[in-house]
Amino acid sequence: MDVRSDAEAQLDRAFMALADPVRRAIVARLSRSSATITELAGPFAMTTQAVSKHVHVLEHAGLVRRSRNAQMRPAHLVPEALEGLTSWIDTYRLVAESGYRRLDALFSVMTPSIGPARTIRAGDTEKNHIQMYNTQKYNAKKNNTEKNTEKKKEEE
Repeated sequence: MDVRSDAEAQLDRAFMALADPVRRAIVARLSRSSATITELAGPFAMTTQAVSKHVHVLEHAGLVRRSRNAQMRPAHLVPEALEGLTSWIDTYRLVAESGYRRLDALFSVMTPSIGPARTIRAGDTEKNHIQMYNTQKYNAKKNNTEKNTEKKKEEE
């Protein structure tokens, strides 16, 4: 296998490991500090053997590493592995954002007569957007009616 295939296989294993909500919760817990299997099993309604299997999947994916401290074998998060996932995601996020910026530029050129675009904020509802559209439409129609009335007055 070449290097690219190994990297892709590692990425596949990491995303498959993170597809399970229990494993994501384990990663979240390990992001705060290292923990033993018993400590990790605490919040879950499952056996320590089941949690151990989840940790093993995370280890195989390269997201978690286990060490030996006397008789304890705490699990540690591997930040470099998460950085690799973040880097891969950011690559495609940047491509998508670039497309959105091009669309924004195109819309600003296509719709100068409507007026400044209203920024959509969290909490805005579809009803608000419909009301805004209808208000803009009404104002445009009103402006056209006023212009036509002025023209008729000038013609008389």
